[in-house]
Amino acid sequence: MHSTSTLRSIAILLIVFTAAACTRITSTELGRGLIPVVDGVNTFDTTFELVTDNFDGTDTTRIYKQDDHVLGAITNDPLFGNTTASMNFELFPDQFPFAVPGTKDSVVADSAVLILSYRRFFGDSTQPLTLSVEEISTGTPLDPYIVYPANYPSRYPISTVGALGNPVTVDIRRLGDSVKNRYENANNQIRIRLNTQVAARFLKTYDSTNAYKSDTTFRAHFGGFALKVASSNPANALLYVNLLDTNTKLSLYYSSSTTGATTRDTNVVNFRFNAYLGGDANFITRSRGGSEVASRFATATTPRPDSLLYIQVYPGTYARLRVPNLEKMNNRIIHRAELITEQVPDDANLLTIDRYMEAPQVLLLSIYDSVNKFNRNIPNDYSISASGPNTFTFGGYRFYKTVPGYDRIAGYNFELTRYVQGIVTRKDTSFTMRLSAPSNDSIMYTPAYPNNTVNQLYYLTPSYHNQVGQGRVRLGGGSHTRFRMRLRIVYSRL
Repeated sequence: MHSTSTLRSIAILLIVFTAAACTRITSTELGRGLIPVVDGVNTFDTTFELVTDNFDGTDTTRIYKQDDHVLGAITNDPLFGNTTASMNFELFPDQFPFAVPGTKDSVVADSAVLILSYRRFFGDSTQPLTLSVEEISTGTPLDPYIVYPANYPSRYPISTVGALGNPVTVDIRRLGDSVKNRYENANNQIRIRLNTQVAARFLKTYDSTNAYKSDTTFRAHFGGFALKVASSNPANALLYVNLLDTNTKLSLYYSSSTTGATTRDTNVVNFRFNAYLGGDANFITRSRGGSEVASRFATATTPRPDSLLYIQVYPGTYARLRVPNLEKMNNRIIHRAELITEQVPDDANLLTIDRYMEAPQVLLLSIYDSVNKFNRNIPNDYSISASGPNTFTFGGYRFYKTVPGYDRIAGYNFELTRYVQGIVTRKDTSFTMRLSAPSNDSIMYTPAYPNNTVNQLYYLTPSYHNQVGQGRVRLGGGSHTRFRMRLRIVYSRL
């Protein structure tokens, strides 16, 4: 006779073997959760084809004071075309009224150096960039209370009145080098020496009775700095600069002496970006001429189904996705619904442009409300909590994989299980979706059913998505022969 403990052990083993026989981890790109085995008797899978097309982004992109700003030029991107990025900003002394320390008559201006806090680059670091600094006209001053649209510089034209120094060519690979002298012990600096006349103007001409009397009078005397990159070949990179970092400053070097002194002291005074007083405008312009994407855009009234999709971080491009006949699916249990996307490599530039112009870090799958002109979240699957969007579970983060013939292609997948379940069970709307690569953006968020009666506008920031302008990818569309975008559904009949 078996003991009670022996019978209990046998029962536990039977339960374990039964569970192991009934469930397994189905191969999915997201790889989350236990899914019943697709056996064709109890559990099935099906794939829905998508209709996809491309659009050039028209939404305004804004770069805020705390964001990394963009400076550079890309002149050799055969898929997406050219990009130019310029920076306009003001730097102020620590306080107003301001006076250069020491006796004014004894001050001898030495030099002026514009220093920028370098964070990273996007593109080809082997090609140098040539930077130039111009003075912004006081007739078109920067407004500290305006967040300028990055992709529409024509709305707020800014004029310049002349160069503040000779153009400087920088080797991107050396920007992380250390700078050590009497006044600096830092790295990750872009240093641009300005004309000696600039130093004399700021140290000798301006004082607390004129330009340095207040921020208003200073702005009336000096409009700020306009920083540009020569867009001639072979410029092919964007630099990322932070204005609020202490590494960003105008350093004015001078010597002075006190009355009766026989030696002179060398000193430096620094002007910095002021988050409250300083204006800034970061303009990023895309030019599609001659690019592959230029002839592939649809319009709101003219669909243009395409086997290739072009996604560029804003200000950039996006794709429209439609799933025909999804709403006709009858009621069933949805175990997994997953949108699968894959990069289509650029064979002609596989180890060069396609490799160093990486795919965006995050893509956003959303619904566009054409009436109210904003994005909405995918119902029931995309959620936002106190810690931010559930991008890790919903999907959208870039991953790389190996496929025959290619050792590294990007992929982005999205879990739509609850969204599809709502369509087949409650007859929720099957929406037209949008695939984009946001940086600073917003989304109208609706919680999951049954709490989907309230809406709240939620702001998406680069910390959860992409640095502005950094990333682009060509994906397979719904009709691509090899890298086809598809919606795979694993389900059981009721």
